[in-house]
Parts: sequence; C-alpha cells; structure tokens
Amino acid sequence: MGRALARERSRRARAFVGCHSHDQRMKDDSLMDELDKLRKEINEADSTIIKTLAKRRDLSLRVIEVKAKSSRPLRDEKREQELLARVIAMGRECGLDGHYVTRVFHEIIDDSVRSQQLFLLGENATEEPTTIRVGFQGIHGAYSQLASEKFFARQKATPNFVGYKTFLEVVRSLESGDIDYALLPVENTTAGSINQVYDLLTDADVSIVGEEIFPVEHCLLALEEVPLSNIRRVMSHPQALMQCEKFLSSLENCQSESFADTAMAVRKVKEDNDLSQAAIASEDAAKLYGLKVLKRHLADQRNNYTRFLVAMKKPTDPVEPVDTRIPCKTSLVLATSHEEGALLRALSLLHEHGINLTKLESRPRPGYPFQYRFFLDFEGNIADEYVAVAVEGLKEV
Repeated sequence: MGRALARERSRRARAFVGCHSHDQRMKDDSLMDELDKLRKEINEADSTIIKTLAKRRDLSLRVIEVKAKSSRPLRDEKREQELLARVIAMGRECGLDGHYVTRVFHEIIDDSVRSQQLFLLGENATEEPTTIRVGFQGIHGAYSQLASEKFFARQKATPNFVGYKTFLEVVRSLESGDIDYALLPVENTTAGSINQVYDLLTDADVSIVGEEIFPVEHCLLALEEVPLSNIRRVMSHPQALMQCEKFLSSLENCQSESFADTAMAVRKVKEDNDLSQAAIASEDAAKLYGLKVLKRHLADQRNNYTRFLVAMKKPTDPVEPVDTRIPCKTSLVLATSHEEGALLRALSLLHEHGINLTKLESRPRPGYPFQYRFFLDFEGNIADEYVAVAVEGLKEV
C-alpha cells in the first residue's frame, strides 16, 4: 500500500514537472517571437535611416551644384546653427538627449561639407594616384589611425595606413617621400596642446593641407569582464591617462603606466594575459585585439576631441590656391622682436583686417633664451585679398 502511494506521488510529481516545463517553453517561445518582431522593426528603422542619409547627401550635392554657379561660400554657419537648434528641439520632443542629437548631426553636417568640398576640388582636379600612403604615430587601432581612416574615407585613391613609433619618424618619412601624407595630433580639448608636434612642424619641410577633429571615446579594456576592484594596473598613452585623471583616481590600489600609444597598451594587455591589467583606448581597439569593455566614457570632460593636422611633403612648385568658396584656415609660425608690444602689433594687424584667430600657441625659440615663437591659426584663405594683405603686413613686424 505504501509503495503504491509512493509510486502515485512520483507519477504526479513527474506530470507536474512536465507540465511546468511545457509552460516555461511556451513562455520562452512567446518571448522569442516578441524579440524577433522587435528586431525586425529595428532593422526596418535602420534601413530607413540609411536611405534618408543617402538622400540627404544627394540633396547636399545638388545644393553645391547650384552654389558652384555663383560666388556664394560653401559653408553657411548661421544656417548650421539654426539647423542644430531646430533638430535639438525636435529631438527633445521625441525624448532624445540634446547631446546625442548634436553629436549625430555634427557628423551629418561634416559629411555634407566634405562632399561639397570634394565636388569643388574635383572641378579642376588632375589625375590622382590609385593609392596613397598615410603615416601616423602608433599601431592599428590607435586614435591617430582611426582619425586617418575618417579623413581619407571619401578620397578617390585607396589609402594604405603606415604606423610609426614616434612623431619624428612620421615627419621624417613624409619629408623623404616614403609616405604621401601624415596625420599628427596637435591639441586635445581636455589635455591641451601637444608641444612635440608643434616643434617638429616648425623645422620640417612639410605643408599643412587639412585637419580632422576627432571625437575621443576612452574606454577601460581588459581580457575579461572583471570587477573594477580587480584592476591593479592601467596602461595607455600619457595624453589618454591625463584626460582620464578623475576616473583613475577613483581606482584603489591601482597604478598607471604610460605607453607610446593607446593601441600598444591594448596589445600589451592581450599579450600579458593578466586579469589585473587594463588599458584605456577606443572600443575599436577592443574589437581589433579581442578585449572586453569594462567601462565607457572615462574622460574628465564629456566633450573630448583631438584635433589632427594633415600634412604632405612641401611641393617644389607654388601651391595651387584653394577655391575661395571652401572654408579655410591659414597656419603661421612667427617670431617678433623682443620688445614691448611686438606681439600686440602683429595681432592687431589681424584684427584690423577682420581676421578671426582660432589658435595662438607659444613655444621656446631655439638659441634665444626666454624668447618665444608663436603658432597662429586663423580663419581665412591666403587667396583672399584681405588675408594676403594682412600676411604681408605681418612680415613687416
């Protein structure tokens, strides 16, 4: 009697478990169906975004075709500001963060301007090589290489990227003709100017032909998804460590170590196979070297950008003037006499000609103790008469 009751209870228990398992499977299947449906809707939304971006680029090119028939400037900054204000307001109505919308539309506007610039440059372009060699400091996965990819993405020629250990090697390779272009960082919105590059550019026989302002998204990368309390050593480029000082100070019993490049630090973490080590670098570098992202947005400042200069070997013939409809910067290095008001007189000349100064950097003048030479960037094209007159005036002072 007792055994029969036990068997009956066992049978009922198995039946209950089977019923419960069946219900769970039904629930799981229902959740998967809902997830598949949502993913399908996301794919459709992504497709709409891509098609809309392509349509917008096409409209931008039609705008420049109209502008090309007149002397109107390529860039309308007032309209850009009005556009950003409008889309930010629209985004907020839809529950989107203003910072997020701004970043997206900065990329869209940047793409539009690049497309229009390439159209104007292509009007009188000569036959270009099929490939170009682009040098940068670091290894693949470094921010310099990522910025290089972005700058040269729309070029007709296929870029081949070459990494070097130091900035000096990059510049020397450019001068010798081993590479066609070099991309060099000159300043960061958090850490400031990169003086070594400024000093190299002063003595190098190269020409600045462009710039790339690249958003820097620092991430903490490790072999596995371990707690932050496990990290005892963080490696990265000195500039990256400087940009993330607040975060690094929050890690207990953790040391920072400088590397020549962010991607080199990532590779070192990979090679050492040590779970107590981490690197500060980009998410792209994490994917390239197979590391996990422990934390994003490490920089002390939310808007963290690095400005890169694009340089090429100085041509023997005079440089062709850039189309005056394309917004330009002019970069100068100068020294003044060591007397009261000398720099003021030079800067006043720019002011008198309505020129907007965007960068002023001082560096020690070799051979002249406690005297300085100055690096200036200002908005303006040397082909514009008012800029040419101002530069001639600078030569006198």
